[in-house]
Amino acid sequence: MKLKILAFTSFLIFVITELSAQTGFPYCETFDSKSTKSTTVFGADAQLVDGALRLTNNQLEQRGYVYIDIPFSSAYGIKTSFEFFSYGGDGADGIAFFLFDAAVPNFAIGGFGGSLGYSKRTNEPGLAGAYLGVGFDEFGNFGNTAESKSGGFPGAAENLVPDAIVIRGPGNGFVGYEFIKGKKTMDSGVDGLASDQFFPISSGGRGTQRVTDLNQPGYRKANISLIPNPSGVGYLITLVMDYTVEVNTPRTITIFQDVPFPYAAPANLKLGFSASTGGLTNFHEIRNLVVEVANDDDLQNPIGSDINELEACSGNENEFFITSENVELLNENASISCLQLYKSIEEIADISDDVCEQAKCNEDNKTLAIPEGTFQVTDEPGGFLFLPNPEFTGSKVTIYYTVTDNYGKRSQGNSMTLEILESPAPLNLVVATSGEQEDEIFLCGGETILLKGIATIEYDKVEWKRDGEIITGATGFEYEVNQSGVYSVFGFNEKGCSVSSNEITVSFPEAPDYDFDEPIVGCVPGESVNVISEIQNYDPENFDYKLEGNGKTYLNDEMSMIFESGNYLLTVKPKTLDCFSNPQEVEVIILEEEFTAEFEFSVSGSGVTGVPEGDIFPTDVIEFTNLSDESAVKWKWDFGDGETSENKEPTHIFGKKGEFDVVLTIENEIGCFATVTKHISITKSYRLMVPTGFTPLDSENETFFPKQKGMESLELSVFNLWGEFIFYTDDINSDGWDGTLKGKLLDAGVYIYRINGVAVDGEKVTDAGKFRLIR
Repeated sequence: MKLKILAFTSFLIFVITELSAQTGFPYCETFDSKSTKSTTVFGADAQLVDGALRLTNNQLEQRGYVYIDIPFSSAYGIKTSFEFFSYGGDGADGIAFFLFDAAVPNFAIGGFGGSLGYSKRTNEPGLAGAYLGVGFDEFGNFGNTAESKSGGFPGAAENLVPDAIVIRGPGNGFVGYEFIKGKKTMDSGVDGLASDQFFPISSGGRGTQRVTDLNQPGYRKANISLIPNPSGVGYLITLVMDYTVEVNTPRTITIFQDVPFPYAAPANLKLGFSASTGGLTNFHEIRNLVVEVANDDDLQNPIGSDINELEACSGNENEFFITSENVELLNENASISCLQLYKSIEEIADISDDVCEQAKCNEDNKTLAIPEGTFQVTDEPGGFLFLPNPEFTGSKVTIYYTVTDNYGKRSQGNSMTLEILESPAPLNLVVATSGEQEDEIFLCGGETILLKGIATIEYDKVEWKRDGEIITGATGFEYEVNQSGVYSVFGFNEKGCSVSSNEITVSFPEAPDYDFDEPIVGCVPGESVNVISEIQNYDPENFDYKLEGNGKTYLNDEMSMIFESGNYLLTVKPKTLDCFSNPQEVEVIILEEEFTAEFEFSVSGSGVTGVPEGDIFPTDVIEFTNLSDESAVKWKWDFGDGETSENKEPTHIFGKKGEFDVVLTIENEIGCFATVTKHISITKSYRLMVPTGFTPLDSENETFFPKQKGMESLELSVFNLWGEFIFYTDDINSDGWDGTLKGKLLDAGVYIYRINGVAVDGEKVTDAGKFRLIR
């Protein structure tokens, strides 16, 4: 069957099956440069340092993590290896390797401290969508039940189990993360190692350095594989450690061998690492991460086919896809992860079989430039573009390709042959009435415009497009436009190659829509109001504005000075058009009389307005009488002492001496404001009036006691002229001295008084003098 591709526009040459974005195996990350792949995501304290990924420094309360944001299929298991380094501190907490469900929408790390970023921890949830966690635990809290963890080494309870490698199961939030299996690396017994295999998780204490040499003590490398369990769900977990405790004597031992992990895996998994410190510390680092399929022997390479008789139109960019019709993807849930292009089959034979080289989708093989044209691999799985050079019209070109699936399996290489077809002569798109070629056309609502394609040859077929979509039924050289959009016309020759015209953009500009819910107010009689200031995003460069009312018309900046109240109509139009928008109502109100604020004040009960200075005391109740414009609807009083009121006519007690500016602000219903300020002086906190005499035998003025105002307490003492004590009271409400001593009325004459007291503001008051007893 001969397949045809149409030029310029992207068409598929094969039936496209569902293809996912680039995924899967193998994945290699050395962490030995200043940057990593975009899919390697760091968090918290993690950072690249001197050729490794440092998850924590040797500082207190550190935490760091990294995860690979690529889904790995769980169908054939997972195999990973990595070097890890724990050193330079006093031994806490450890490193965790983890797997989690790739379908989790938002990555969320687990509890740190002894939970190592995987398990739940007291009030901290565990890793979101967690599937498996392997902890390399220095301090000893990952393998016990402390901090609300689920399960631990037999008999350990909350006790520390240092130098241990522990497997924990699936979990989410505060549920799960069960203890599955553990091995003590510095202890013997059922859960330990043979004594000649002991090694600490940490390679050294304070002052030690990273150990990268396999032959030096302190080297650590983990090799973890998850093989699908042939007799049940989940995996069989094997962990092999490469480590060195003696110079030039590296060891390889099996920590776990086929440990059942009986949990069904999600369809796809992602992996990561985390580490933490607490009250004790260590550097925690990893490098040389490799992720592969565990059951590699069960995987098969894709089988490609030679693709012949593809057709591409010269001078145009042609888009193609390689799909399952061209390549057999034999592995479960397989998809095309990488497409590579080559000039010859010999180039394919030279490709390295190194697993990490296979993991790379080489950028050099995504672009192929040859005399006949340029090929470019796209971001779509199996997609590529071909731009033929016109001078090779009528000739054929052959290149070679490979595809790699998401398990890292690559096809052997096949040919691809394309015939370069002639494209038709160009055509121009113009305005039919003028014959002019416009870039952009503006129309008023309800208007139409006739566009026309001008051709120099006969075309086998004509198509029109609006915004890249074919317009159904538009097959002639003219088309009447009544919708906004980007228009173009295509001409096709008998071979199916097309040519596109220039594009014309047709717009129906909409004028800005303004909503004047409130009137525009002028609060000063005789002054103008500025309507422009109320128009949001006023743009006189691109729009014309017109305000009409009271028999007058104001254009653009003329609207800044409106002197008359009334109802106006505002219309707007783009400068490129003659049609104004629907009118918007604008109400303008300018006050005819001045809006004023006024008030007076008096001491309550005195009946005196405008109290003279010195006649107001801190405890006096001051009444404020509003004399403002009757149109006011709001009143705001500021008494100058930090207190305010919104009553129309409030009362106020200042409670202290001072100079106070009382400000009244009023507002009317259209938003005009007015203010007035008056001064109140309170210079004295008390008043004391001592009588010069009294008549104990009369019915009036029969006792001696001072009158007071503003006193908190008062003591009165009376003496005769020889200084002999006669009377005393500290009752501020006392009737005073009645002229007697021990019940006997004393002789008329001159006596001496002494007063001690405290005013309401704390001021001490003293007074002394003479008065007469009159008989």
